[in-house]
Amino acid sequence: MLRIEKISLYHFRNYTNQEFSFDKQIVSITGKNGSGKTSILDAIHFLCFTKSYFLHIDSLVITNGLQGMRINGEFRTDKLDTLTCIIRDNSKKEFLKNSVAYTQFSRHIGQFPCVFIAPDDTELITGSSEGRRKFMDTIISQLSIDYLDQIILYAKILQQRNALLKQWHLQATQDYSLLQIYTKQLHTIGHVIHQYRIDFCKQLAAKTNEFYTYLSEEKEQVIIQYQSQLESASLEDLLTQNIEKDIRTQRTNYGIHKDDLIFELNDMPFKQAASQGQRKSFLFGLKLGQFFIIQEQKNKSPILLLDDIFEKLDESRSHKLIDFLVKQNAQIFITHTHIEQVKKTFKEYQDQVQFIEL
Repeated sequence: MLRIEKISLYHFRNYTNQEFSFDKQIVSITGKNGSGKTSILDAIHFLCFTKSYFLHIDSLVITNGLQGMRINGEFRTDKLDTLTCIIRDNSKKEFLKNSVAYTQFSRHIGQFPCVFIAPDDTELITGSSEGRRKFMDTIISQLSIDYLDQIILYAKILQQRNALLKQWHLQATQDYSLLQIYTKQLHTIGHVIHQYRIDFCKQLAAKTNEFYTYLSEEKEQVIIQYQSQLESASLEDLLTQNIEKDIRTQRTNYGIHKDDLIFELNDMPFKQAASQGQRKSFLFGLKLGQFFIIQEQKNKSPILLLDDIFEKLDESRSHKLIDFLVKQNAQIFITHTHIEQVKKTFKEYQDQVQFIEL
């Protein structure tokens, strides 16, 4: 079982200098709002993904008013691995495994998989397509380094193509030969990414339905559809046919960066047709689907990080989720504001729970 045994935080979010050890399958972290519960989970995510789950700018995780940051973690599978992330005073980030620095942070992704569930994750259902693409990319990148490489390369070429389109806006003449090179490159890479996503979404739909039904006891099935412009034509054809629109808008309007996941319930958009309870069950279905897809393909269970979720679930769903989770061969972190409530919720499994009160 993949598990983290120890973590130390220096100038990370709420913590100036703190160390925690973990010795049980389930770790309950309780305390008042603002006490640092979520920061511990985010630090674990940082060590698994080389970045925060919540903050897009690395420097924002540094404790306010201080300089530099360091996280150390000891992870165990068949052997012990030490992971270290450092942000220097000059904002330079370093990431090391067993004291050896990565030259490419992307080489670390997927080695120590984790699944994070937080209250704001309902944005997956109600928010923009960007969040759902990120959701897909985060999962598939943990399964395939080739996919991650393709996503990084696609984003780089897309940025170059958009920069060229913006540059044309200021020039009287345009070099179509360079644009055609970018178009062909996007076509080739986009086709690979598109196929990865098709295969993934088939698995996600099946797993999500399985856990949605288990948690909600609803008889209807939810529909997950992968929506892509590449379903109607090749990316090269789409970009060539719409070149004038791209020039006019100064950006690339077609490609896998416009893909989306469509969620439906009874042939209606899920966010409109579903009750609050159905939304919660569906969100956990998505996340547990992610968990099991990674578990099956990596042959090891991701670490589960559950941030303040039991306050959002009714008693029936909470018990079902707990009964399910404790049977998994996975390390699970749970945050809550009241330790008495956690002990009550886990009264049948208290020997498997480590309680940390902040």
